[in-house]
Amino acid sequence: MATLTVESQPPIVRWPYVGLSLLAIGVMIAAIISHDRWFLNFVHVICGVMWTGIDLFMGFIVGPILKRIDITARREVIVRLVPKTLFLMPTLAIITGTSGWYLAKQLGYLDLAWPDFGWVAAALTLVTLMTIQGTGYLLPTNLLVCLELRKPNPDTEKIGRMMRSFFFAVACQGTMQVLTIVIMARFVSGI
Repeated sequence: MATLTVESQPPIVRWPYVGLSLLAIGVMIAAIISHDRWFLNFVHVICGVMWTGIDLFMGFIVGPILKRIDITARREVIVRLVPKTLFLMPTLAIITGTSGWYLAKQLGYLDLAWPDFGWVAAALTLVTLMTIQGTGYLLPTNLLVCLELRKPNPDTEKIGRMMRSFFFAVACQGTMQVLTIVIMARFVSGI
């Protein structure tokens, strides 16, 4: 693998990825409009599995590895990885939460009485927190680190400051993902 120079770095925003994100959102809209429970459930489950799997893999496998390798190798990985996830992760989060809401509505979960509605409230709270944390903190931090690493002489102290609380936030995100799986298992087995 050749070392990236500033001039040879691919652009951060890749327009084909924007198009794929819009296409995925279009599929979600089609699933919602169709009122086909299977189609909507499929969209929700596939995006939820991808979002959760990628989050857990990145947070508990890739993250600790990147934390321990030298800055040159970390730089090579991050400047290639961030452009690929820049639109993927927010798209998966938005589709999972939105399709989940419409699916819960179709299945009558929004009309449940307490304490059963507590499971729904917990799922809604977790997906909201994960989406806000992911798009409001994790994604911008990744992007800022990537932009810094693309510079000829990245400021490693600045990167270190940005990453101090990042790994804690990733661990929180992973924990919320696992809790969401527990709640979804409860939905599938019956509330």
